[in-house]
Amino acid sequence: MASGQEKNRRRVKQLLGKPGNGRCADCGAADPEWASYTLGVFVCLSCSGLHRNIVQISKVKSVLLDPWSSSELEFMDSVGNNAAKATFEQIVPAFYYCPTQKDCMLLREQWIRAKYERKEFQRVERQEPYSAGYREGFLWKRGRDNGQYLSRNFILSEREGVLKYFNKHDAREPKAIMKINTVNATFQPTKIGTSQGLQITYLKDNSTRNIFVYHEDGKEMVDWFNAIRAARFHYLQVAFPGASLLPKLTRNYIKEGFMEKTGPKHTEGFKKRWFTMDDRRLMYFKDPLDAYARGEVFIGCQENSYTVLPGLPPNTQGYHWQFGITIVTPDRKFLFACETDEDQKDWIAAFQTVIDRPMLPQEYAGKPKQPSSHYSALFFSTHQSDICRFHSLCSRGLF
Repeated sequence: MASGQEKNRRRVKQLLGKPGNGRCADCGAADPEWASYTLGVFVCLSCSGLHRNIVQISKVKSVLLDPWSSSELEFMDSVGNNAAKATFEQIVPAFYYCPTQKDCMLLREQWIRAKYERKEFQRVERQEPYSAGYREGFLWKRGRDNGQYLSRNFILSEREGVLKYFNKHDAREPKAIMKINTVNATFQPTKIGTSQGLQITYLKDNSTRNIFVYHEDGKEMVDWFNAIRAARFHYLQVAFPGASLLPKLTRNYIKEGFMEKTGPKHTEGFKKRWFTMDDRRLMYFKDPLDAYARGEVFIGCQENSYTVLPGLPPNTQGYHWQFGITIVTPDRKFLFACETDEDQKDWIAAFQTVIDRPMLPQEYAGKPKQPSSHYSALFFSTHQSDICRFHSLCSRGLF
């Protein structure tokens, strides 16, 4: 005859079959095997660790390994993920970034704290830090030339439509002005070397500029991130009424990493560079934390005769890494080499995802402009107009 504990263990497993309980209540990961028996939600292993950081509110157990009491099971049965979502996510702002299992730990931790600890999504007045339309504060910014992080005063003004920062506390003029319609922000903990590291990009003189910032307080950094999203959301609502806006507020890069590349002529040797695939833009940098890209190419679609192939053309010379990739455009081929077979497969998959996606009508819009001097002749030798069309769209907030 089964013991009481065995019956309870079977029952808690059965609760996972109820609607909503089959995915983590916080990040959406499938088949959660942990539960907060004080909140009544089922969560994944990763999020269960974050719940342990708010032990005064959430206490967790393993669904499979830990003993369960009848009273705990009754509570889990009476709540569950769907009911908890209805309580703790009543009024999540449309612009607020709700992280998934693929996002960094900082975003997930602050999402969990916002829901259960601060209860930000149950009362509107608790959302003031990121929804007010104006934000000012000091962030540590990486210097473009020396790589040193220095405290800089940042101001986000939705009314002015800009994000700007000042080099000196008493400076009257900002060091940089970033228009909200071209700004993107993405967390880059590995690249920057801190869990609070945020990469902000914007267009300057028709080229992409990167700045890297962080703050010791994780909540402060996530509030800045969502404040940027809020400002972009309100701008796009006015500029493009009725459009699908949420995917355009901020975007993560499709892929980043090192590859080797040829020079403008295929007879030149390959050089190791850091590549970033940002939607249809493939940019390369000498160092991952460079302020400007050394070159950029627009990746079109299959219907426009863009293809990606494994390997390099016969008689290619000068490469050290053995796993080649050839991108074929209507006018020429671009050659790259990866260090490992896995890297090659991942990059090919990333390129293929973009090439398989049909071009949108607005991606052909805009007048060609002269390329910036920051770009290499390698990438501007064929598709200047494609890149400039894309930048024109970015400058108008379409991407």
